[in-house]
Amino acid sequence: MENKRLKKYIRWLYGLFFSFIGFFILLFWLISAGALGFMPSFEELENPKTNLATILYTSDNQVLGKFFRENRTNVTYEELNPHVVNALISTEDIRFYRHSGIDARGLARVLFRTIIMGEKSSGGGSTITQQLAKLLFHDPARNIWQRSLQKLKEWVIAVKLERSYTKQEILTMYLNKAPFIYGAYGIESAASTFFSKPLDSLKVEEAATLIGMLKNPALYNPLRRPELTQARRNVVLSQMRKARHLTKEEFDSLKMLPLEIRFQRDDHIHGLAPYFREYLRIILSAEKPDRKNYASWQEQQFIEDSIAWLEDPLYGWVNKNLKSDGTKYDIYRDGLRIYTTIDSRLQQYAEKALAQHLGEDLQPLFSKEKKGRTRAPFTKNITQEQYESIINRAIRNSDRYRYLKQQNLEWDSIVATFKKPVKMKVFSWQGDIDTIMSPLDSIHYYKTFLRASLLSMDPQSGQVKAYVGGPNYQHFKYDMVSMGKRQVGSTIKPFVYTLAMQEGLTPCDMVPNIPQTFYLPTGQTWTPRNSGSARAGEMVSLKWGLANSNNNITAWVLKQFNPQAVVNICHELGIKSPMDPVPSIVLGVSEFGLDEMVAAYCTFANKGVHVKPLMVTRIEDRYGNVISNFSPRKREVLSEETAFLMVNLLEGVINQGTGIRLRLKYRFNAQIGGKTGTTQNHSDGWFIGLTPHLVTGVWVGGEDRDIHFDNLYYGQGANMALPIWALYMKQVYEDEKILITEEDRFEEPANFNINLECPDENIPANEEQLEGGDQEFYEDEFF
Repeated sequence: MENKRLKKYIRWLYGLFFSFIGFFILLFWLISAGALGFMPSFEELENPKTNLATILYTSDNQVLGKFFRENRTNVTYEELNPHVVNALISTEDIRFYRHSGIDARGLARVLFRTIIMGEKSSGGGSTITQQLAKLLFHDPARNIWQRSLQKLKEWVIAVKLERSYTKQEILTMYLNKAPFIYGAYGIESAASTFFSKPLDSLKVEEAATLIGMLKNPALYNPLRRPELTQARRNVVLSQMRKARHLTKEEFDSLKMLPLEIRFQRDDHIHGLAPYFREYLRIILSAEKPDRKNYASWQEQQFIEDSIAWLEDPLYGWVNKNLKSDGTKYDIYRDGLRIYTTIDSRLQQYAEKALAQHLGEDLQPLFSKEKKGRTRAPFTKNITQEQYESIINRAIRNSDRYRYLKQQNLEWDSIVATFKKPVKMKVFSWQGDIDTIMSPLDSIHYYKTFLRASLLSMDPQSGQVKAYVGGPNYQHFKYDMVSMGKRQVGSTIKPFVYTLAMQEGLTPCDMVPNIPQTFYLPTGQTWTPRNSGSARAGEMVSLKWGLANSNNNITAWVLKQFNPQAVVNICHELGIKSPMDPVPSIVLGVSEFGLDEMVAAYCTFANKGVHVKPLMVTRIEDRYGNVISNFSPRKREVLSEETAFLMVNLLEGVINQGTGIRLRLKYRFNAQIGGKTGTTQNHSDGWFIGLTPHLVTGVWVGGEDRDIHFDNLYYGQGANMALPIWALYMKQVYEDEKILITEEDRFEEPANFNINLECPDENIPANEEQLEGGDQEFYEDEFF
């Protein structure tokens, strides 16, 4: 009887056991078939979707920046740092190479030691393959039951992954997919973010830090909890020692080292050339222009964008080019590689030069001049009504105003909100300041800072080598290279002289230095005036006239032609901005962009061939296949002889004119042409300098035209903009790795036989000229 009962129990236990086994077989079959929720197909396992950052490279093969939603850069197994691989396997999955996705011993340890015995420190049972399955195909679970089902799915997916990929591929996929913090995804981005170095340069202790963070990136944050992160790093190093990747001596030495984090957040605000990167992002993503999407006052912008859509292959690139499956490229997730024309060294020199002159020299002078003034930093001539109008416009242009307006607040309530002090971080040239300030006060505060921009181009290829849109992108996002347009002052005068050179005049032709009167269609007359009387009534050369920015001589040249001819030559030289064909055009009252001006001046250095700015040379997909190439867009607009004569005229500006401080103060010996520019009330200071292989333009001014120096000496282009050019080029010439030297020469045309040694070659306008004084300034009620 007892034997029958025993056999019955045994059969019952066997039945229960096989039922249990059958249940799990059925359960896993249902999971695998997708009956219990999403299960990736074979195609999805073979091609898992991953967001990859688009990487921008400089012309000297440095990473300039990225476009991303997830800052992720994939690497191959061969590119993985061995320390990273050893640390990962030692810590997360010591039997990685011996299991097929599920580690039975690890599961047993979890069952007996963690669950039954309650040892929470005994470790988890998930293999690297299971963790990869979770990263690839699971969203966060909402409850314990959903997480339990996910765990079973991970086992199934892990086995499928092991069948589809090699161990090396699984390791690589996991390290590419692993999430960190501060926007870093994948081990390559983590190395750049936390140690400011490429993955292959990580030391063993740095690799251990990153692998240790993977357990809980928010908890093991080396910036907020360095001691806890260091302890976790040492756990990883200990595991590496147990796995015999480190000796005891190495471990004892490494665990004593500090973390030495070199944090560098990879975002769109910081880093090199942020204005350029943002401009490129906007251009690449531009949609086909539609007039209804532009404001009533944006007619000119619509025209320029429409032309760019038709003529510029980079403009709207993502909307003009389709992938093989017919979908558009996504610069935030398709892992494109964009090779730009920016030279990282020139870009660094440009940003440094701008910050040095603006922050150390100009801004202290400007602040001193405005200190204690009513309505500073605006000119003392501004009325209260004008002042209030400018401030109210600034309020309406702010993000805070748009947010409050969406809350249906009235103007008085919005202004009251702007007057309430709040915590904020504000800009200073000595570093950001944490302070308490009302948004209205912050508007006043930011208007006290002068702005500047710089663009540097290779005149032969059109490649943009340096692009600085403003003093600090984080705080001053408006890009004055390509978005802003200001009056150009005397920098327009070379375009007027180009007409004369085209028609057979030469730099040494003598003309009378007397006032020129124009009769206007209204019956009125207009006579441009000079700020001084140097050599008044004398015969002077055209070279002397341009060198000293003499308005009489420029007006004389205009009289030989007409204002419409100036408009036409400006368009030929690539100026797209509108301008009125009136006599005052020769004094630079028209508003152009810095990018237009630099490209126009490149024509002189490029033997009469105009070349449009080129910012990208090629674009590759994530696999390295070239999908777009970009070439210079060139057009001959001047004869080689005319261009060379213009270069000679512009050299006169540097050798004897308003740009002479490049010789006297900065001691340049190179062949340099250039032109300073100062607008009415010295609201804008310009300098555009030519060398045989680099043309660079600089603009300096206030956010508004009523923000400027009251003193001409400080407010002129020779003092505001020229020094930035000088500081930039000093660094360029001193860098022997950059093949631009002071020995470079402008090439003379074949069979050129025009005399360029003028009788008044070395006669300055006055003694002040030798100190950098500028004769181009003008004041006239006509304006």
